Amino acid sequence: MVGETNLNKLLESMSPALMPDEYVFCTVQGEYRDFYDLSPLASFKEQEGLTLVVTKEAAIARNLSFESVFKGITLTIHSSLDAVGLTAAVSAKLADKDISANVIAAYYHDHIFVQTEKAALAIEALGEFSR
Repeated sequence: MVGETNLNKLLESMSPALMPDEYVFCTVQGEYRDFYDLSPLASFKEQEGLTLVVTKEAAIARNLSFESVFKGITLTIHSSLDAVGLTAAVSAKLADKDISANVIAAYYHDHIFVQTEKAALAIEALGEFSR
């Protein structure tokens, strides 16, 4: 199945869905296999360390430090990794509402992590695209 590339279709049809858990971004030293038990939602290896996106509860249980707590929002339309402008449009919409947007593009969908206390406002703002 090929993902959608038309920006207007993506924005009008993305149906943002709130993930049930709270997530945090942690940086750790080591390899992914050392943290497999945390079941990270995402990871990225940077020069400074390994970034893990894990549930808040998992981070606390493992005594990992984090700065902020986020809710994840999945844009439920199958967006192509070749689509142009979706991240920019979503980020701009959320920035207008003073909401930080931490975007992770996966194969089928884009996922936006916003401050927990602003999640409802973010869902409302993203819904403006389909109106």
